[in-house]
Order: sequence, then C-alpha cells, then structure tokens
Amino acid sequence: MKKEVTLQESLITDLRTLINEARNKVALIVNTEITLLYWHIGKRINEEVLGNQRAEYGRQIVSTLSTQLTEEYGKGFNEKSLRRMMLFAELFPDFQIVSTLSRQLSWSHFAEILYTKDELAREFYLTMAASENWSIRTLRNKIDSMLYERTAISSKPEEVIKTELANLRDNEILSPDLVFKSPYFLEFTGLKGVYSEKSLEDSLLVHIEHFILELGIGFTFVERQKRMIIDGEDFYLDLLFYHRKLRRLVAIELKLGKFKAAYKGQMELYLRWLEKHEKEVGEESPIGLLLCTEGSEEQIELLQLDQTGIRVAQYMTELPSRALLLQQLQKIIAERQALLSHKKQPI
Repeated sequence: MKKEVTLQESLITDLRTLINEARNKVALIVNTEITLLYWHIGKRINEEVLGNQRAEYGRQIVSTLSTQLTEEYGKGFNEKSLRRMMLFAELFPDFQIVSTLSRQLSWSHFAEILYTKDELAREFYLTMAASENWSIRTLRNKIDSMLYERTAISSKPEEVIKTELANLRDNEILSPDLVFKSPYFLEFTGLKGVYSEKSLEDSLLVHIEHFILELGIGFTFVERQKRMIIDGEDFYLDLLFYHRKLRRLVAIELKLGKFKAAYKGQMELYLRWLEKHEKEVGEESPIGLLLCTEGSEEQIELLQLDQTGIRVAQYMTELPSRALLLQQLQKIIAERQALLSHKKQPI
C-alpha cells in the first residue's frame, strides 16, 4: 500500500512539473506577443498621424480608434493606453531591440521606462533588467536611486555605452563599467558624523545582505581582512568578493576622506598578490575597488587607474535629497567627460 501511495505522489509531482512548465512557456509567449503587438499598434498609428499634418486630426484619430477598439476588445485599448503604445514605438524605433528584450521583459517593464527622458538611460535600464531578471518593483527602485547616473558607463562616450549594452544584450558579455558605480549608498549602516574605517567595515559585515544588494547582482562575499604575507610582512585587505559574471576576484578597500594617490600602490600590491596566489584557471585578473568619502577626478585620470584594474568610488552613509544628489552626479559626469575630451585632443 505504501509503495502504491509513493508511486501516486511521484506521478502527481511529475504532472505538476509538466503543467507548470507548459504554463510558464505559454505565459512567456503571450507576454512577448502582447509587447510586440503594442509596438506595432503604436507604430501604425504614428505613421497615420505623421502622414497628416493637422494636429487636430491626430487627436481625433486616437479618440476614434480608442472608442472602436474598446467596443470590440475591451478597456486595454482606451485612449491613454493607445498613446502609451504610440510613445513606446516612438522611443524604441529599433524593432530588433524590442523583439530581443520582449522575450525576457513584460509590457509593464517597458511601460515603466517610457517617461525616462534620456535615451541611453532607457536602454541601460531595460538591458540590465533583462540581464539580471529585475521585477517591476526592482526596476522602479533602480530608476528612483538613479542607478544609470551612478554607474561608471554613464560618463563614457555614447558609442561606447551603446556598444557595451549591445554586447550584454546580444552576447551576454558584461563590462566592469556596467557593474561599478559611484556613489554607493551605505545609509543602512546607520553611521553618521565621525566614525572609523573599522566601524564602517564592521557595520557592512553586519548588514552584508544590504551591502551585496547595493554592490549589485553577481557579488559573493569571500573573506574579511584577507591576510597576505609579502617579504615576511603581513598585509590585510579589508574585504574580498568574487563576481560570477565578471569571473574575477574583487578587492575592496575602505577609506575615510578624499582619495589619495598613495592608495594606488597599496591596491596594486594586493591585486598582484591575489593574481599570483588566489586566481583560479579560467578567471580574469582581480579588480580593485577603493571606496572613499570623496573622489579626486583629476588625480584618478592622471594615474590612469582604469588601465591598472582599479576603480575609485565615493560612498554615502547619509543620503542627500534627490535634487542635491542629481546635481552632484551631473557635476561628476561632466568632470569625467571633460577629462575624456581633453585626453582625446591632439597634443
């Protein structure tokens, strides 16, 4: 009798798996087709409106179409929805990108991003959402925290941004510029006013889940105060992580105050030691992240830290207002772009 019950339980488990897998496949197909349908509807209406120069005609045709389609197909085609489809097709004219992303993202993901003004920011958020399987809520939180403006890629030339996003979208090649950002928000530590590097490190480890969430998907904690013996002398790295998609160790040093040029030599020593003693076959070279309360853009540029595998980023334990943060980020991006432009100018 027991054997018969066990067989029945095994059978029902198998059937549930088959049903759930089929439902998921159907849902994915339906979602993709709905997204593509809305893109085609928006494109077709835009073509009709653009073909007639009268603004009044555009308002009339959308209202008329809404009434007729709602009568036949329901509330999903009211005037507001049709205008959203039109905006969708206008902002994403490349059908190939829409087709690729629609296999991983829902229509709600696209709708969430429509009112983000910057074209590159829209492409960034959708590409990252597809790559990291963000929910609608996560996507909204990333936009609200101005992730694009904080990510290193935002200060690169437009062609570089588009190339690296296309590599991630089409070839699943993740660039470090899409991983590292500045500033990092560490308000979860609860630290305010004056505190020590050790207090910061202790608090990050107490809140390690929050810290990893802020670092981004793919980071795995390896070790605290990593000991390195060099010429008989002990050296200690604050935090050691591993990034699965980058396939490399990430060494993190916590610093109070402004970035100093001397930090470069220290981090280079740690990275070379890790490459010699900890790097596994098939992994990329370790990369370093110096977290400081304030950056020094010109020093960082002159030291050519990117070429040595070292990133410098600011962190904040107390968050400013959104307006002030946006102002600070725009200033940082402008400074970086100015340095890049200066570097390109012929001597």
